[in-house]
Amino acid sequence: MQKNLFENIKRINEYQSEFWSARELAKVLDYSSYDKFLNVIKKAKEACKNSGEVIHNHFSQVDEMVKIGSGAERNIDTIFLSRYACYLIVQNADPSKEVVALGQTYFAIQTRRQEKTDQFIEDSKRLNLRGEIKKHNTSLAEAAENAGVKNYGKFQNYGYKGLYGGLDANDIHIQKGLKKSQKILDHMGSEELAANLFRATQADAKLRREKIQGEMNANLTHYAVGQKVRKTIEELGGTMLEDLPKNDGIGKAKKRLEKNKIPKIAG
Repeated sequence: MQKNLFENIKRINEYQSEFWSARELAKVLDYSSYDKFLNVIKKAKEACKNSGEVIHNHFSQVDEMVKIGSGAERNIDTIFLSRYACYLIVQNADPSKEVVALGQTYFAIQTRRQEKTDQFIEDSKRLNLRGEIKKHNTSLAEAAENAGVKNYGKFQNYGYKGLYGGLDANDIHIQKGLKKSQKILDHMGSEELAANLFRATQADAKLRREKIQGEMNANLTHYAVGQKVRKTIEELGGTMLEDLPKNDGIGKAKKRLEKNKIPKIAG
């Protein structure tokens, strides 16, 4: 099958992620000069940037040892490409080449299949984490009540302010472009949900462990925990939660999962 042209040069790294070598892809796409192919890669990188993706997540410049005959090897530079990078490359390659047209079909189908799989995984994580937060928020509310908290909404806002750089629930609604009727947690992606779950579980544990008493002390404890989680995200080079995009409602994610228990795509 023609698709084996691209499957045959696909590689798998130690993390079980697939990638392609730019030099091998250039040969399959019938480019006699690697320098000419680099011009195509340059256009693909620009398209990658314009799509909002991080270029180095899809195009990795590396040096690789290759055999040159008689068992000898030499070092050459190449670029390791993700499937998405390959898709962008074939979209910017010479359309008069038959093999390029085959590549466009192959990588379009495979990229779409991967998108559907990624969506399936993200929806699963979101639904899971949303359920965990609901459960742990009940426990956190109990711990806050035991500490003397009367205004639970205010207590929650202290946690949000610590985690979101001073933004309370209303500010987050505005920042994310959510309607008043929409719940913040229902429109978070898995990364944001996980951070909020960590905030909730750690605030709950600290209130109970240190037997904190007094409404203001409980509020300040929640704020401090939120700040610690935020600082950790910052130190790891993560995106601040207020800058993460909103997602569609958790109900839609649940419907997608029910509809596609095993993600499939025609082709």
